[in-house]
Amino acid sequence: MQALFKKLNDYVVTENPEVDNFERDKGTIKHRSPVIPDDFRCPISLELMKDPVIVSTGQTYERSCIQKWLDAGHKTCPKTQQTLLHTAITPNYVLKSLIALWCESNGVELPKKQGNKSKKPGCSVSDCDRASIDSLLEKLARGSSDEQRAAAGELRLLAKRNADNRVCIADAGAIPLLVELLSSPDPRTQEHAVTALLNLSINESNKGAIVIAGAIHDIVEVLKHGSMEARENAAATLFSLSVVDENKVQIGAAGAIPALIKLLCEGTPRGKKDAATAIFNLSIYQGNKARAVRAGIVTPLMSLLKDAGSGMVDEALAILAILASHQEGKVAIAQADAIAQADAIPILDFPTDMYEVEWMELMLESLAAAQCGMVLISL
Repeated sequence: MQALFKKLNDYVVTENPEVDNFERDKGTIKHRSPVIPDDFRCPISLELMKDPVIVSTGQTYERSCIQKWLDAGHKTCPKTQQTLLHTAITPNYVLKSLIALWCESNGVELPKKQGNKSKKPGCSVSDCDRASIDSLLEKLARGSSDEQRAAAGELRLLAKRNADNRVCIADAGAIPLLVELLSSPDPRTQEHAVTALLNLSINESNKGAIVIAGAIHDIVEVLKHGSMEARENAAATLFSLSVVDENKVQIGAAGAIPALIKLLCEGTPRGKKDAATAIFNLSIYQGNKARAVRAGIVTPLMSLLKDAGSGMVDEALAILAILASHQEGKVAIAQADAIAQADAIPILDFPTDMYEVEWMELMLESLAAAQCGMVLISL
């Protein structure tokens, strides 16, 4: 944790990044070239990652690099040499956001994706079965309740399977139909619909289409009133959509944060993590920090800090760190009873003055900076 924090701290606080000596000596650059943090480089190519994904061992790689490794028949993690439990790869949206932030702060242009360069618009028959997808959409639109449930479940699985399916399903017009099913009275249909949207949202273009279809309000309603599985996947969907900055504002305004806090308190272990990742990402927007504080998030976060067995200490610290950058967050954290007690977190040594907010903010940021590797898993 400390090593990763040091690396994150280096790129966040430094104002004068080092210059590559070789390039400087050659005189081929006019401006300083920032040193790319090691954690932003793919362990395989050693290049700045533009589409970071996580494998089952928890290591992050550039998507194209690890996909080539897996396609070659390898069953181990290139970095750790551990045997992979499965070959599914999961987008690391938080790291991707951090890389984008670092690029913007340092004047570095993020490399463009090249994966679809050779593909023609639309999907080929080999990529997906468009006829089957059209048949499923027909059932979504005009089928019985049972047919709608089954079709939504099949689309959920197809959208999970691969990137081509996600493009094909969206191009076929599935998103508005799935959004309509978010208000279905059938709990299972609702679960399938929100999870299908979650899986479709992994595609960057689909995020915009989902928002344009008016899904945010309905997803928040599922988060508030759906089954536990539907609520958890609604939280994960909101996290995925919130990767786009303008969506953070809309999601916060739709009332998602109180519902996420409720899920953080009463969800399953996975549900709590889904809620935490969504709250963390939404709180990057300053206005949502105030919403979270006013909704009472500090108290449950303090409770999670005291429960090492919950597996949520890292997530709680990460959220507290980001809230501490807002004045209301600072005050709320300082006033919380748990933070005033030296034994609130036995492994830490808190100062006796509970109002040493600047110290507290630094402590939280130091401990939480390494805990931002929260990821989205297709289901």
